[in-house]
Amino acid sequence: MIIKFILNGTEYIKDVNCTQTLLDFLRNEMRLTGTKKGCEIGECGACTVLLDGKAVNSCLVLIGQINNREVTTIEGIGKDGKLHPIQKAFIESGAVQCGFCTPGMIISLIGLLNENPHPSEDEIKMAIEGNLCRCTGYEQILQAVRMITNKQHETNREIY
Repeated sequence: MIIKFILNGTEYIKDVNCTQTLLDFLRNEMRLTGTKKGCEIGECGACTVLLDGKAVNSCLVLIGQINNREVTTIEGIGKDGKLHPIQKAFIESGAVQCGFCTPGMIISLIGLLNENPHPSEDEIKMAIEGNLCRCTGYEQILQAVRMITNKQHETNREIY
């Protein structure tokens, strides 16, 4: 099957095996290993990517479903070699521990902030409820999002 899609800002046309998942395609064909392979049943959030700006579990998306769509992985969120503001906030707040859940968490939060630049605490928690983390206890992750939303509030503009 021939598909056309945008991946991290670059347009591609590829002949793909339509039975493979987006997760396997990203890791095996495109060599983008920041998207982690965890449970493979949509429960852990390690494989989260943005599909047309919305956070999705790439293990649940068949590759043919990205035809004429845009995919963004953790590798595609920085600009000009600089970290995305949420990545910086994760580092500053200590939200990066073992790092396995970090890409999926960050992508899920970008998806949230794309839809709602000023989320409530409950909305933040709901956005990451599908992402499992065994290291942080989630408090540092919540702190990172608070840092971003507080900076936005102070400057009255979106910073991501």
